[in-house]
Amino acid sequence: MAALAEVDGAPRPGGVPTSSQWLMNRPVDLFFIGGIGLVGLLAATAVSLRPAIFGLILFCDVWLLGYHHVISTYTRLLFDADSRRDNLGLLTWVPVLVVVSVAAIGYGVGLWLLTSIYFYWQWWHYARQSWGVSRVYDRKAQRETPVEDPRLLQLAFYGVPLWGLLWRSSQQHDEFIGVEFRSLAVPAVVAHAVGAVACAGLAWIVYHRFVAWRAGRLPVAQTLYLASHFAMFVLGYLATSDISVGWLAMNIWHNAQYIGFVWYYNNRRFNDGVDPHAKLLSRLSQTRMLPAYMGACLIGATAVYVALDATIAVVVPAIIVYQAINFHHYIVDSVIWKVRKKPMQETLGLNVAGS
Repeated sequence: MAALAEVDGAPRPGGVPTSSQWLMNRPVDLFFIGGIGLVGLLAATAVSLRPAIFGLILFCDVWLLGYHHVISTYTRLLFDADSRRDNLGLLTWVPVLVVVSVAAIGYGVGLWLLTSIYFYWQWWHYARQSWGVSRVYDRKAQRETPVEDPRLLQLAFYGVPLWGLLWRSSQQHDEFIGVEFRSLAVPAVVAHAVGAVACAGLAWIVYHRFVAWRAGRLPVAQTLYLASHFAMFVLGYLATSDISVGWLAMNIWHNAQYIGFVWYYNNRRFNDGVDPHAKLLSRLSQTRMLPAYMGACLIGATAVYVALDATIAVVVPAIIVYQAINFHHYIVDSVIWKVRKKPMQETLGLNVAGS
């Protein structure tokens, strides 16, 4: 607690200025770190108590967050000439390749394989996004020395998600979100063994964070984020018996987190005001325009998906259409959101010199 009482901006032992730990400010970040996950937890709890409302909550998640989430990605690609030029491949041949591949799998093998690919790919997508956010908080802390070995931290970070995925696979569910599903044949003993290692990794992190706290150099924001990361993967893959309910909690957390982070990125990118080369996006990305930004993304996303439902999805199975969009989105995200890239670090105000 003493760490939180330091004057904002004052360096502490270990080089952790308190104001630099937060992306926006403490209240906003605390909601981003914990509040979003709490919404996912409440949704999962509500569905567990009243399974009949699963469809309603899923609809709200997909409409208010899922569509918005995917459209947010394309604010990085479409709204200015430089972005379109730098990512031309992602806008031309990559979507064609994805559509052809998804259609070939769906018609040639079966829709169940698309669902199975989605389940495993979205796990990796969720874990990678979470790792990226944790890296941003880590760099924001501007620590002179790391709390623990970075490589071991990364292994421990992925350990719990891997445990959850293997455990979920070992349960051999035959349906996922109401669609036929086949998981990898993972023996329960393998999941338990990985779980033991993951728990050891968690204990190792807790020990080093405790030591850092005692020394007055604990990066509070990043530590809280790590706690939320582990809590959500435990909830989504280990603490819930229903695969779809666990996924729903994770999906709400992931979608809302992504939407918030993309807005934060755009807000930082256009913090000097309206950019004549990207007038619409830069205007909407100003802090005072946050409601308009969210509303525009929601309206735009709704229009796109309604148009798809009324056209392509009439003659092509909806799962093929939506999984093609999902998979393309996963590929795009893996390219455009790399914290190790200097332009990304500069936009986010990270410690470039220490990279």
